[in-house]
Amino acid sequence: MTARPTSRSMTRALVPLMPLLVLAGAGCATLSGAAPTGSEEKPTDEDLAAMKRVGEKAGGLIVWSSSRNGNHDLFTMKTDGSDVKAITKGDNVDWFPRFSPDGARILFCRSKKGWVSERDANISSKWDLFTVRPDGTELTKVLDDATWGSWIGADELIFVRDGKILRTKIGSGKEDMLLDGAAATTLDGAELQQPELSPDGRFVAITLRGSRRETGIWNLKTKTWTKTGLGCQINWAPDGKTIYWMNPTGNGGSEVFRMSIEDGKPPAKAPSDDELRFMDMPGRRSHEYFPQLSRDGKWLVWGITQRGHDHDTADYEIYVWEVGTPPETGAARLTFHSANDRWPDIFIPSAAASAAPPPAATGAGADTDTPAPPAHAKRKHK
Repeated sequence: MTARPTSRSMTRALVPLMPLLVLAGAGCATLSGAAPTGSEEKPTDEDLAAMKRVGEKAGGLIVWSSSRNGNHDLFTMKTDGSDVKAITKGDNVDWFPRFSPDGARILFCRSKKGWVSERDANISSKWDLFTVRPDGTELTKVLDDATWGSWIGADELIFVRDGKILRTKIGSGKEDMLLDGAAATTLDGAELQQPELSPDGRFVAITLRGSRRETGIWNLKTKTWTKTGLGCQINWAPDGKTIYWMNPTGNGGSEVFRMSIEDGKPPAKAPSDDELRFMDMPGRRSHEYFPQLSRDGKWLVWGITQRGHDHDTADYEIYVWEVGTPPETGAARLTFHSANDRWPDIFIPSAAASAAPPPAATGAGADTDTPAPPAHAKRKHK
């Protein structure tokens, strides 16, 4: 990608964006009511060519959350944008889908009743975690009163409940606490969003909201917090040596940053914006969120809107990009619908087959000489 000059000063970079950030709740929130159902749009010949050129090369499957049928349901499509199918339905809000390591199941959040905004993502009493097959069969509730669920193994999950980050093996009835946000004084009682366990099981990347608005890494052994930047939606690259996140700078007011991490710490010398820039789509449609890498790190899926910001109501469209290629030729828009399309994930069979095994850590994380935190009281699941 061609880097553009930007200020090294985060404060100066944010000044022109303040109206957008105030509207957006400092860059990673949603404020509006129920999402629109929207209508289909016709892709141009250029769009169709890009979908074929890029998507067919990826050769995988994408799942995402869309409001085109009412409240949000999960949809799947091939990476060339074809074969679009709804795999859940109903009045509930289904969102934050994540493929299991083998691609056989999809974990997602479901509202307990009707429309619930993403701004209430941390009110765990409003959500449950479910799994479903990519063909829409075997819909199964796996956790009550839980949100922000991600896979950390073939049957293991990390998730948030009541301000705590926990891990569990599906069906075990046992939950181990990794972090109690209220008890961690260095976090100032901040809300914990989208916890992502590092591939070696030693660290958790977390987005903070509420009293603290930043991204960072929690060391499971030392129980210490390291701030990595502003923005939100922090995650680990598959190699475990890099993090990526959404930063409130860039062409459309947001862009994907990437930074090397060693032993849970960022570089001693703070990189410049140009050094951190991973993806900043050129053109008028460039307000970007929801980045997710494939398991081999070669493909990125994410959402981009031209107008608005709210994560669950604005007209985001789903894109796929071959990492490292010029976005003008290596990225493709895959959805063409004015409903809200958000939180994609990508599964590529060849990438899953070659990926490293998931972290084998238990309790407090791998390679620690401290015991795992005590398990929470067992909860009965419906």
